[in-house]
Amino acid sequence: MTEQHEQHAHQFERGTDGPKVIVVGVDGSDSSLRAAAYAGGLARRQHALLAVVYVQPVLAAGAALGAPVAETTDEIAEDLIAQIREAAERLKGIFEVRWEFHTFRGDAYNGLVKAADDLKADAVVVGASEQAGHRIIGSVAVRLVKAGRWPVTVVP
Repeated sequence: MTEQHEQHAHQFERGTDGPKVIVVGVDGSDSSLRAAAYAGGLARRQHALLAVVYVQPVLAAGAALGAPVAETTDEIAEDLIAQIREAAERLKGIFEVRWEFHTFRGDAYNGLVKAADDLKADAVVVGASEQAGHRIIGSVAVRLVKAGRWPVTVVP
């Protein structure tokens, strides 16, 4: 190897690598909001698009009993959008982050997989599960990691 080629091989390329689209799953839980804050910082530093995703659960049993499931999940989505907009306004001029809000329907795992695929995500960020039952069947985060399709960051 020539000396010139050796020097070029060791140069660090700045600003061209890293994720361009970061998907973060939010559901209103404390861990998902921490994940959104972490993903927002990552998106800011990487100049990436932050795709905030809420997966509206489809509760067939509740719908069959006449419960207003769709209205409730729509209200959660609207509340999440309001919280995100409020946080973005507070940070305006200090930190600039490009972000979009997306809603998918279904179970959390399949909704996040579809979101990551549709949005061509380079990375996925989720909060750690706060439910005890996930120790047995596996959390959404563990299932995303096992899928092995994107780098997944789990925020406690």
